[in-house]
Amino acid sequence: MPMPWFLLSLALGRSPVVLSLERLEGLQDAARCSPGLSCHLWDGDVVCLPGSIVSAPGPVLVPTSLQTELVRRCYQETDCDLCVRVAVHLAVHGHWEKPEDEEKLGRAADPEPEEPRNASLQAQVVLSFQAYPTARCVLLEVQVPAALVQPGQSVGSVVFDCFEAALGTEVQIWSYTQPRYQKELNLTRQLPDCRGLEVQDSIQSCRALPWLSVTADGDNVHLVLDVSEEQSFGLSLYWNQVQGPVKPWWHRNLTGPQTIPLNQTDIVPCLCIQAWPLEPDSVRTSICPFTEDPRAHRNLWRAARLQLLPPRGWRLDAPCSLHAQATLCWQAPSRGPCQPLVPPLPRENVTVNMALEFPLLKGHPNLCVQVSSWEKMQLQLQECLWADSLGPLKDDMLLVEAGGPQDNRSFCALEPSGCTPLLSRASTRAARLGEQLLQDLHSGQCLQLWDDDLGALWACPMDKYIHQRWVLVWLACLLFAAALFLLFLLKKDHVKAAATGRAALLLYSADDAGFERLVGALASALCQVPLRVAVDLWSRRELSAQGPLAWFHAQRRRTVQEGGLVVLIFSPGAVALCHEWLQDAGPAPGAHGPHDAFAASLSCVLPDFLQGRAPGRYVGAYFDGLLHADAVPALFRAVPVFSLPSQLPAFLGSLQGPRGPRPGRLGERAEQVARALQPALDSCLRTPGTAGMGRGMGPEAGDRT
Repeated sequence: MPMPWFLLSLALGRSPVVLSLERLEGLQDAARCSPGLSCHLWDGDVVCLPGSIVSAPGPVLVPTSLQTELVRRCYQETDCDLCVRVAVHLAVHGHWEKPEDEEKLGRAADPEPEEPRNASLQAQVVLSFQAYPTARCVLLEVQVPAALVQPGQSVGSVVFDCFEAALGTEVQIWSYTQPRYQKELNLTRQLPDCRGLEVQDSIQSCRALPWLSVTADGDNVHLVLDVSEEQSFGLSLYWNQVQGPVKPWWHRNLTGPQTIPLNQTDIVPCLCIQAWPLEPDSVRTSICPFTEDPRAHRNLWRAARLQLLPPRGWRLDAPCSLHAQATLCWQAPSRGPCQPLVPPLPRENVTVNMALEFPLLKGHPNLCVQVSSWEKMQLQLQECLWADSLGPLKDDMLLVEAGGPQDNRSFCALEPSGCTPLLSRASTRAARLGEQLLQDLHSGQCLQLWDDDLGALWACPMDKYIHQRWVLVWLACLLFAAALFLLFLLKKDHVKAAATGRAALLLYSADDAGFERLVGALASALCQVPLRVAVDLWSRRELSAQGPLAWFHAQRRRTVQEGGLVVLIFSPGAVALCHEWLQDAGPAPGAHGPHDAFAASLSCVLPDFLQGRAPGRYVGAYFDGLLHADAVPALFRAVPVFSLPSQLPAFLGSLQGPRGPRPGRLGERAEQVARALQPALDSCLRTPGTAGMGRGMGPEAGDRT
């Protein structure tokens, strides 16, 4: 039996300790003081006014600490409410002022000046209490006799009975004296619910709360509600975010015992459960059992995504708040570590699901964003967001300009070994080309990415220096190339295939814009394998000029002649088109768009399959979650049909043929293609209003809202 991930049993409560509470009778509020003090509670609530802090002319009373205690305020034997008792501890602050005539005459004051004989201190202590949806403010008058007035000493406390609050809620308490001599004291406390208190017999709503357990065995997670057959209650699952509003996920009204399955990949730290009896004025109790679970935190980082918001905006999307920090970095084409650029984007806590802005003048494909966990400083996400809009990484040199007077600015080039001064004698590429790079910068050939009083960042192209460096090498190679010219002619087909990759023609039905983006992501990823990919999505101008049928004929003839493959990508739309052709000998003219190469190609593809010419020329593919394997028409199963991305290694091996890379390299390329496909596939699978619950809950959980 596998080790359980977690095993947590609870009854809609946080505290496993059951407390017995003191019982107060009646509705009247009261105040009492420590021995020696006198206090008075003003009748009725008062208005809490912030006010400003004032300087004290002499000794004053100030609150030093707050303490709370839970009690029961009962109106009848079984009709009680939870109440919060508050104790405010007071101390003397400041000294008696010296008489003005002593200061004017310059007489030395006594080390401990004598206090007025009958002087006493008075203070108005304000207590503010907030517990959604109620808020109260009360005023206590306290008087301290002169004998207890010692600067810096505690004089005792005043106790208020009491503030009523609902079970399981969070309460906030503030206290200060008027006039306000210092900042207010504040205290936040989470009140227990019915399970943590011996109140089931006195608070009626507690006697009906359902009992809940969260259990897991391996990856199987269940919510188990053990109630009577007649008990009706509401159950809600939601994402509780510190930043931003609560995000509802799933809600149902249920009756009787329930076992509700959850997908363990959907469990994140802010996933909370709320339950309440379906009765008027019932208590709603919430728990968040996965807050400290390591697996939930790993799931959260897997669900987080970085998104570019043109022209200079970006956002970190995640279902929960993250303690994360972000910084910009520079990624060189050599695929070494991305080097952080602290000045343009200081390390600071990131607010999720909120549009942020890069303090940049221009974007660059080599600029990437790194997101690390705040506590462990561990890199969690890295995305080169501009690569999608500005193209692949460039072999540019990043110059860092240090701030200072205009004629005294220094420049260094960011390299893997650090920032190399341009005019140094180091044996690096930047040092050897230092003068030329400065000339390029001053002549306007470099792109300025960032600029302020601290300095600037410049991206300088290095293409021409690479060409100069290799010109002698190429001259030496010409003689060798001439000697092997005849050999290359004999093996030109093999050399061409090795240099550019095998040809692949992708045919698909444009079901919707999301599916087109998915096919475009697949085509782009296959180009990196490398394969020479042809797809109508990239040839709209040729399609308009030639027509889809002529375009397909030309592409298929070229692909087959060069030993490539035609890839049929099946989708619900493609399957429907195939059935039309198989049953009705083709759709009506004009039934499909002018750019629909898939519909046009069926008139040539189907004869190849019907006459047995398809093996070795065609393969099929479909995407996980969008189509079931049984939906592919039987006629097309005469050739291999692959499920993507789950069967990517076999799919790539079939496309690249017997001259493809070794299995280890093939696996790396399959992972690369899978990473490129996943965001577009997730977008196609995502349906409005569900946010992933459809994968996590079984049919017994019911419909979602």
